[in-house]
Amino acid sequence: MLTMLFDALLGLGLVVAALGALWSRDLFRAVVLFIVFGLLVALAWIRLQAPDVALAEAAIGAGLTGALLLDAIGHLRRTPRPEKS
Repeated sequence: MLTMLFDALLGLGLVVAALGALWSRDLFRAVVLFIVFGLLVALAWIRLQAPDVALAEAAIGAGLTGALLLDAIGHLRRTPRPEKS
């Protein structure tokens, strides 16, 4: 019973994080939600008894990709915007 509740909450968290990342207008918030989504997917893989896939998802999906996206946002904020005439 408790595991079914945890799985339902995990599924709901996945949907909320995915939709939040897609619909967010703030890039930083979208990337943070993407990282949270990756970590929740890794947790789902653990629940499905696939620890090797979960480790790869956490390392690549949440860790590396999240760091690269955060770095890209940093570069976007540093570039000067052209003035509108």
